[in-house]
Amino acid sequence: MPDVLHTDASAPVFRVDKFVVPAESLPEFVAQLRRAHQILATLPGCQQKHVLTQTGGDGQFNVVTVVEWANAQAVASAQAVMQGRFEEEGFDPATFRRKLGVRGDSGFYSRV
Repeated sequence: MPDVLHTDASAPVFRVDKFVVPAESLPEFVAQLRRAHQILATLPGCQQKHVLTQTGGDGQFNVVTVVEWANAQAVASAQAVMQGRFEEEGFDPATFRRKLGVRGDSGFYSRV
């Protein structure tokens, strides 16, 4: 599991993914994100989830996702479920992003 633990393992964990998505790839990419988030919403510990697109500013990332998990254990469980689901479907997120020309930056965050 990625290092999502902090001093309080029972504290909420936020997964933030930021993407640079070419305009022509945006509809297909966002559709896939929505499918994934529909699954995430059914998993224990998923507190909230958002798929956001940039509407202003000069930042390089035009799509951002934020998922709040109840704790580190919920993150670990969700990662296992999603990995299994992708394997069943023959879906490789990295290949999908490369095909669409998407660059990304991901990380786990906690409240300050």
